[in-house]
Parts: sequence; C-alpha cells; structure tokens
Amino acid sequence: MSAPLIEARGLSVAYGHADPVLRHVNFALHPGEIVTVVGPNGSGKSTFLRTLLGMIRPAGGQVTRAPGLRVGYVPQKLHLDPSLPLSVARFLRLHRRLDAAAVEALLVRVGVPGLAERELATLSGGQFQRVLLARALTGSPQLLVLDEPTQGLDQPGTAGFYRLIEDVRRELGCAVLSVSHDLHVVMSASDRVICLNGHICCEGTPSVVSNAPEYRALFGLGTGGALALYQHHHDHGPEHPDHPHDHLEHEGCDHDH
Repeated sequence: MSAPLIEARGLSVAYGHADPVLRHVNFALHPGEIVTVVGPNGSGKSTFLRTLLGMIRPAGGQVTRAPGLRVGYVPQKLHLDPSLPLSVARFLRLHRRLDAAAVEALLVRVGVPGLAERELATLSGGQFQRVLLARALTGSPQLLVLDEPTQGLDQPGTAGFYRLIEDVRRELGCAVLSVSHDLHVVMSASDRVICLNGHICCEGTPSVVSNAPEYRALFGLGTGGALALYQHHHDHGPEHPDHPHDHLEHEGCDHDH
C-alpha cells in the first residue's frame, strides 16, 4: 500500500485546562480512500479535522502530512454578509486565477452550470454547498476534506451531494475525508467509517460499523437490524486491490444513552 497522505499517532487535543477533546487517536488516510468520521455532538469531529490540517496545535502526539499535499476544504459553515456584492465567479477567483471557461467548467463539474454571474446571497442551500465544493476543487486536490457539508439540506439533496463526491473521487483520484451526522446516507458512501467520541470507538467498513455494538449504543440505535444505507460501490483499482479495514476495530467507548 502507498504511503499515507495524512497520519496521526497518539493525537490528543485540549482547549486550555479543560479535559481533552481528543485522546490518543491513531489514524492514517491513504490515497483514493473515502473515509467518514461520525459521532455525536461534542465528540471532537471538527477538532479532529482541523488538527489534521494544521489549524489546531495538538496537546500530544503528532500529525504527519505528505510533502506538498494539496488539500481542498469545504467548511461546515461559511457566513457571508448578504449585502456583500460577490458573484459566484468572483468568489471562485478569490485565491486562484481562473478564466471564464475554467469557472464554468468547475460549475458544470459540481452540477450547477450557468451560475457564474449569480450573487452568492441569492443561491439556495444546495447550490451554495456545490459552489463551496467547486472552490475546493480549484487546485486539483489530492485530499478533499468536508466538514459536515450538507447541514441544512434535505435527504435527497444530501444523497445527491455525496454521489457527486463519489464521482469527483473517481475522476480526480483524490482521497476524501468527511465529517458528518448524516448516518443513513454517508455511512455507505464511504470505504471506511470511524466512530469518534473523544477517541476512536470503532472503525471498519460501513456494513460492519453499522452493526457494531459500540456504534449502535453511541447513537441510541438499539440492537435491531442494520441501517438502511445508500449503497456505494466503486472499483479501487490497482492501488487499492483489497480494503485494509474490512473488519471491525474498536476500543472501549463511554457513551450517554
């Protein structure tokens, strides 16, 4: 298997003198993988992403990133003043020079053609999220990072967004690291799922994790059958002939019911 794009060893994060938000997390993301991090509110999901990207300094452990790693980032929220006269095209050009053809190609790629001259403030929630994705793709990323990118979208909109992410991964060959609460959709739009609650409670393929006692207890799902999940299939190709996490890996997990 090729070297990881990002690797964390013994990662711990704390804010001030409070108890650690993350404790002794070990993680590696390899080229081409789609990995989703799930967990309840306050479990440290966004902190985990931001620490991996170097936005937060860890209290312990270390994070290693591949040299020159190109990252595209879709934030959880982006608050803009609705009175700000900012078109979609100008927004996409804020950090990279793009001609009109390149702007339109990006918008076509994310399924919202013809919006280049629209004001950002006039976009629907789904259109805005796709424009944020287009901006993340401007540098041809090796790693696409999504921090709960479908908040506020309905279930069909969420499913469509993650099908788009799968298409992007297949076309660009990039890895995808996503944090989400959309359990029914995102779980099986992934190669590997990590259940986080301050530490990694369990980890594995979607079908395995969805039936894991640690996962089901954490989300109050009881011991019934597996979730009805959007089915995800793709060919890993020669770089990923076998999946490294087709079994459950878990640690003890403290949860509230």
